[in-house]
Amino acid sequence: MPIVSKNIRVRHPEHFNVGEHSIVDDFCYFSTRVQIGEFSHIASGCSVAGGVARLFQLGSYCSLSSGVKVWCTSDDFVNDIVAILPPWAEERGPIKEHLITGDVIMANFTAAGANSVIMPQNRIPEGTVIGSLSFVPSNFDFEPWSVYAGTPVRFIKRRNKEGVMRQFSTIQERMAQGRI
Repeated sequence: MPIVSKNIRVRHPEHFNVGEHSIVDDFCYFSTRVQIGEFSHIASGCSVAGGVARLFQLGSYCSLSSGVKVWCTSDDFVNDIVAILPPWAEERGPIKEHLITGDVIMANFTAAGANSVIMPQNRIPEGTVIGSLSFVPSNFDFEPWSVYAGTPVRFIKRRNKEGVMRQFSTIQERMAQGRI
């Protein structure tokens, strides 16, 4: 059974799904469609925003550390007005011409360190982790099972896939034996 704090804000609860044994801590905010896999953790103070048209997906055995910000939609601060528009403003069509928008998908065994920022249109492949205080621009090209960090992120080194998968296998064996 997942553990979801009562002290979070979910704009679209009908599109908020949390997998078995996952945890969502206090003071998180979600305004997109959200799918969280099994045995994953979203720590306190995370924000995942971008509207109901966008999806944030966090795989199984993943983590967002405290303060991570995931943006599935962002204004273009150079070319567009940066404001909330009144509902009637776009009745004849969009006003903002350069909106940055796209799903953020984090595959299994991924993580983002504390206070990292992930911009729209990112696919973070299996086993990839992002160090604390990093900035991930839109459409960044990640390699699976790698470590990235920095502002903007850059490749640091390969991740120990064999070690991680050995630990995962141990978890699976213990679950099969009823020990977890």
